[in-house]
Amino acid sequence: MFHVALLPQFNGNEIGDVKGQGMKKGQIIGKILVMDDDEMIRFIAKQTLLKIGYDVECSADGAGAIEAYRKAYEAGEPFMAVFLDLNIPGGMGGKETMKQLLTIDPHAKGFVTSGDSSDPAMIHFKDFGFSGAFEKRSVYLEAELASALKAAE
Repeated sequence: MFHVALLPQFNGNEIGDVKGQGMKKGQIIGKILVMDDDEMIRFIAKQTLLKIGYDVECSADGAGAIEAYRKAYEAGEPFMAVFLDLNIPGGMGGKETMKQLLTIDPHAKGFVTSGDSSDPAMIHFKDFGFSGAFEKRSVYLEAELASALKAAE
């Protein structure tokens, strides 16, 4: 079983209700950070999130994601959520990255992504500091994303 948070949804000229205010088409809802070692996944995620109104930054590994998060947080422009690939061959994966992000920002909202739905971090995501979990095959579908970050507000 997977639990997900919900994102504001795109409805014609308005994008959901963000903190009680309708957003006009073309306005940015918030910033999202995507970490995945697969360049194609990063590209698809970015394009999908841009389409539904989010500003997106991508990283290929945990070290890059932590640096990007820290810079945004210290600049007073934090990411509203991060999507973290569970396994990064030869690099820091999602569990360790989320642990580090929570030391920077105890309120960080993270979603773990993986093709292995049997991994404990996917099943018991809250135990690892995540707000939700997505199987990689469906994580970057527009409808899935649009219904996934709402609770991250």
